[in-house]
This record gives sequence, C-alpha cells and structure tokens, in this order.
Amino acid sequence: MDVYESLVDVVGNTPLVRLNRITAGLSAPIYAKLEYVNPGGSVKDRIALSMVRAAEDAGLLRPGGTIVETTSGNTGVGLAMVAAQRGYRCVFTLPEKSSAEKVAVLRAYGAEVVVCPGDVPREHPDHPRATAARIARTTPGAWLADQYNNPANPRAHHGSTGPELWRQTEGRLTHLVAGVGTGGTISGTGGYLKEVSGGRVRVIGADPEASVYSGGPGTAYAVESIGLFRHPETVDDSWPESFHPRVVDPVDRFNDRRTRTTPPPPAPAVRGVGGAGAGTAVAAGLRVAAGLGPDDLVVVVIPDSGRNYLSKVFDDAWLREQIGEERPAGGA
Repeated sequence: MDVYESLVDVVGNTPLVRLNRITAGLSAPIYAKLEYVNPGGSVKDRIALSMVRAAEDAGLLRPGGTIVETTSGNTGVGLAMVAAQRGYRCVFTLPEKSSAEKVAVLRAYGAEVVVCPGDVPREHPDHPRATAARIARTTPGAWLADQYNNPANPRAHHGSTGPELWRQTEGRLTHLVAGVGTGGTISGTGGYLKEVSGGRVRVIGADPEASVYSGGPGTAYAVESIGLFRHPETVDDSWPESFHPRVVDPVDRFNDRRTRTTPPPPAPAVRGVGGAGAGTAVAAGLRVAAGLGPDDLVVVVIPDSGRNYLSKVFDDAWLREQIGEERPAGGA
C-alpha cells in the first residue's frame, strides 16, 4: 500500500510532464519537473527536510527548539511543515514584497512571521537576514537554518532531485534549466547530473536581468524567489555559499517585465499553475530548446505553484499596475 507515516515521508519523487502547446515548432522536447507537487507546495520542501535532519544530527536543533529562517515564503513553508511534524516552534522573517498567500500559509502552519523591509542594505539591522540572525541569537534553543549558506541545501538536490531526473529520463536528459535563488536547486541537481553524465548535461540558470548573478546591477525586480538583489549601500557583496557557479554553464538573463507575462506551464488540464519564477525558467527553456534537435531533452524545474501568487502574477489589476497590461491567455 502507498501509505506513509507523515507528510515529510512524501517529499520528493515529483512528476515530470511534457510541455506541448508552447513548444509547438520546436524539435527538442521540454519536460517540466513539477516541484509544487511536494506536500508543502514547492521545491523547498526538499531542503527544509535536509537542513533540519542535518541540524538534528549535529545537535544544533534539540527537542522543543525553535527554527528561525529568512525566507521569501517557500522555504518557510517547508520548514514549518517539518517543524509541525517534529514539534518545533518556528519564526520566519520575510521581505515585504513576499506574496500575501505565502504569509497566510506560514501563519496557518502556526509560524510566527516577521515582515521586514526589503529595500535596505544587508548590514541594516532591519534587513530580513539580520533580523533572523538577531532572533536566533536571542532565543533560547533557537537554530538558524541559513539556507543561503547551509551545505544541506544543495546536498538535498544532489541526493534526490538529480537522481530522480536521471532515472525519469532514463539518462537522456541533455539540458537542465532552473532559476537561481539561493542556488541550492541548480547547484545540487546540476552537479549530480554533470557527474553522472560525465559532463555531458548542460546546466542553464534563469535570472532576472537586474540580478547580480547574471551581471546586473542588483536593482529591485518583482519576481520572487530567484535572482540576487544588491542594495547600493550593501558592503558585503558575497554570493550565497549554496550557489556553486562552476556548475552552471550560462546564466540566461530575462527582462523582468517580459517574464512576468510568459504563460507558465500548467499541469495536465490545469492552466496557469506556475509562479513567476516558473515563467522565467520556462522562457529560458524555450530559448535553449530553439537551438536543439530531437535527440536533445530539456528539463525545466517548476519550483512552486501559481497559487502562491494569485494576488500578484495572476491578478490583472496587479499586472496593470506593474507593466501596464493584463496576463495573456494561453497554456502549455
């Protein structure tokens, strides 16, 4: 029987679905790795479980402790799910641009949510990461997950997402496309695929053009969960240790306005289920596939569901305010 003891036991083993309508005219097939099928609704469930297990094994997180983290929402949801299963308290700091849906889900899981200004230097005491570090220091029994620099982040994908894709494509995968946020997904998954294929698999990062990762100035952009923002007054310009640039071949830059209107790929018979980060990754996947042939196979990681962004990307009033136009019709 497919019976599990808890939600955390069904993290991973997500489906791979071929995209059809938006790939018309392309020779190379594109498949979407639907990470929103994870029980917490995103790819971040994988790293949440990995980081908590590593902290428990190292004695950093003990029974009755508190999990503290900075998150745009998805990692927090994954950690809150694990915390509920294991009996931990959790406190999350979020930048103010995070969607209302993510904040609501975190609070529904019983997490304490601290919304912080996002447009401040990293060293500012009110920055989400500085606030989380302060809460962790001053809370007895607290553990700071620090997904940006936690080796258990990319390790989760090296041990699960990468092997799953290799098995699901029977080793035929030639190109992996994923957004770059903390860098854990693309670094761990891409690292495994390069190793198992002897370097044959190409790994492409999808990034807003304003993001530092792709050579941008680091100015603000609207897409959540990907890219690297850098406030002009920030002193510490280091990249997350979870991101391994050597794994990524090119980083594909996309205009923030255009990727917000890219129709995200739906699951079968369901339209518009991917968020803006998914739209960015799919746009990159389409551009990659345009130069490939039928013997190639492109996989795009869909990190979460559009249900997290109903008040943003899928709200026509929000789109009119942001880019002066409504969301186009269409599907995959």
